[in-house]
Amino acid sequence: MRAKYHGGGAANTGKVAVIGAIARKGNVVCQVIENTSADTLSLFVEKTVNEKVSLVATDDYSGYRDLKHFYPHKTVDHKAHEYVRGTVHTNNIENFWSLLKRGIVGTYHNVSKDYLPLYLNEFSFRFNNRKNPDIFDDILRGC
Repeated sequence: MRAKYHGGGAANTGKVAVIGAIARKGNVVCQVIENTSADTLSLFVEKTVNEKVSLVATDDYSGYRDLKHFYPHKTVDHKAHEYVRGTVHTNNIENFWSLLKRGIVGTYHNVSKDYLPLYLNEFSFRFNNRKNPDIFDDILRGC
């Protein structure tokens, strides 16, 4: 199993930080975080990732520096225009972020920090069930 992470450097931008993880060919998990410190990112990874994971691939954000002590961790350097090195890439989570951003801008135009977790849940559910031909019926059965 491989997982990819993205925390983003929201510090000092006035933006809300969001972190996400996705198993290759698997499901996505994401949540709002208070900051992008190494402790916060490591705690998310610890809660989200199985200790038997074969690779944790991230960008080169400094907040991920401690992961190498606990997981097989490799990075790609987006600042140097490196996006793939062998099996190391963050393309899967970047795909999810793209769908999330386009969905919010195209449908809702804007979301508040208070409701952002609900939008993350909605888009995670939709992404994780994208191959389910009976998603509508499954949702109705859950009501």
